[in-house]
Amino acid sequence: MTSYQTNPEALATENETTTINHVEIIENVIDTLEQDDTAMVNHNAEGGILWKFKYGSVEVFVQLAGNTDEDTLTVWSTVLKLPAKDEPRLMRRLLEMNCSGTFEARFGIIENQVVVIAIRTLADLSPGEVSRLITIVASIADNNDDALQSEFGLS
Repeated sequence: MTSYQTNPEALATENETTTINHVEIIENVIDTLEQDDTAMVNHNAEGGILWKFKYGSVEVFVQLAGNTDEDTLTVWSTVLKLPAKDEPRLMRRLLEMNCSGTFEARFGIIENQVVVIAIRTLADLSPGEVSRLITIVASIADNNDDALQSEFGLS
């Protein structure tokens, strides 16, 4: 019987190289989507990173809370400021849209603003999923902001 020796250092190096570099992936996705060199990045003291870029008629925010499996990737974009005209009808419309066409994203309200948002933990998050989340939020926001503002906006 043949005996094989395992080299723990080689295994550690192999595992490290297969670790996904979320920052690099996010920046590559933003580079393909952003318009007019609008991308900006901010690093906070806790190790989180926040990007902002323009996509069509919306600003998209991408926040990476850290690099552990429990940390999150959050992508959001504002589509309408509140208060709005006929808010009960607006809320019904948003719920219907959540059910039929937002994929992994959803409409929500943050600080009196209707947003399109997607949140995902980093555990088992693939590069394709990162790209998909950012693209879905940007596309849904850009495809719906003008119509929602026209129909429900106060100004």
